[in-house]
Amino acid sequence: MTLIAWLLLAAAVLPYGAAIAAKAGGRAFDNESPRAWLAAQQGWRARADAAQANLFEGLPFFYAAVLYALYAGADGGRIAGLMLAWVLLRLLYVLAYILGRGTVRSIIWGLALLVNLAILLT
Repeated sequence: MTLIAWLLLAAAVLPYGAAIAAKAGGRAFDNESPRAWLAAQQGWRARADAAQANLFEGLPFFYAAVLYALYAGADGGRIAGLMLAWVLLRLLYVLAYILGRGTVRSIIWGLALLVNLAILLT
């Protein structure tokens, strides 16, 4: 697998990491009705669940930008570097979200958006 393929995979599994964080060790977790259980959570578990949703929401634009850049013949090394930056920023985003650092989280989100735009316009 190429680095680009690995980074696409990493981006795809990021939301699942946030979901695992939200659910792991949770008191009385109900796997028959996980959405209702998550909706009742507060604090860092609720924030981890919100991070999961945002990660899923960001995937289509990321994938579209990468696929377009590849289609347009952009340099693969540059694309991979930007993709790595995006994945790392999104990891930091989850951490900031879980820790309740709203301003930092928003700045990281904005930086990831700029990286995504850079991928698209490469």
